[in-house]
Amino acid sequence: MPATENPILPWHESSWLRVVEWSRLDRLPHALLLSAVRGSGKRDFAERLATWLLCSNPGDVACGECKHCRLRAAGAHPDIQVCTPADSRVIKVDQVRALTEFLVQSPQVAARKIAIVDTADQLNMNAANALLKTLEEPATDVNLLLLQHAGQRILPTLRSRCQVLSLPTPPIDTARDWLLSRLEGEEGRDPELLDHALALAGGAPLAAQALIHDGHLAAAEQCLSALRQYLKGQVVLSDAVAPFLKEGLASTLVFMGRWAQDLARLGAGGHGEDHQAHDMLSYLAQHNHPAEVHHLYARIQEARAGMTYNLNPELEIGQLLMAWRKLMPRKQARAS
Repeated sequence: MPATENPILPWHESSWLRVVEWSRLDRLPHALLLSAVRGSGKRDFAERLATWLLCSNPGDVACGECKHCRLRAAGAHPDIQVCTPADSRVIKVDQVRALTEFLVQSPQVAARKIAIVDTADQLNMNAANALLKTLEEPATDVNLLLLQHAGQRILPTLRSRCQVLSLPTPPIDTARDWLLSRLEGEEGRDPELLDHALALAGGAPLAAQALIHDGHLAAAEQCLSALRQYLKGQVVLSDAVAPFLKEGLASTLVFMGRWAQDLARLGAGGHGEDHQAHDMLSYLAQHNHPAEVHHLYARIQEARAGMTYNLNPELEIGQLLMAWRKLMPRKQARAS
């Protein structure tokens, strides 16, 4: 597909031009760490950059027509490899060793080899240390593109050997316009539904699109309903866990993280983004000190960091729901 048919995401344009300028000045680092909010398009950015770096006739974007661009469009370019969690939530050391073996070989058809690590915060310790050796002794014909979910931890020594490029999340109007253009003729164009998806996705358009397309938006509503009922004592813990467990721990942490952020905003006199959760969160904000809200959010972040250690999803979700329950006023908790 020609590059002009699928342009750079609009909120990435300034970051893209910066990388193009680095390359033209021969200042493009051998290792680039792309940090961005989950669902805002960092993998899209990395894939486009890989294509541009391999392209025989690059302008400000890849030409879309040369041999390398055609191979990339077919998913068959031999000089690029992507490393992602295979059969678990982490990237393991054997995967990094295989990636290293790929990188030390000469390019087959291009002038360079490119590796995309999606994501660097999912490397286990042994894998991170193995990758560190590659970063310490980079080959001149190799480019590594490491992705990081903003706020997630990576090994400091890995980060220090990369040029960090923080990709922005778009303003809400830009996100809404982009999402509308991708949902033309679909049910998801309903403004209320669209805004709800963006709220749950933290303003990340690709994540909001996935919520709508994959049916996760309805699932999020079921999870919110389960949380409400559990807080009121209307269901037991195992019943409240069920809809969250069905969605998985990663989605659960996204949902709960957004609600906790809204809770903090409301407690500080601001406005929440998820209108469907407004009544529940307003009630909790009125009855809790900001320190308690901060503790809840820190607990959610702790669970997110712990995903690299293969947490038990059912147990973890149950503990998080109990942490929410602790925010209920004592009188309400006794009555329930």
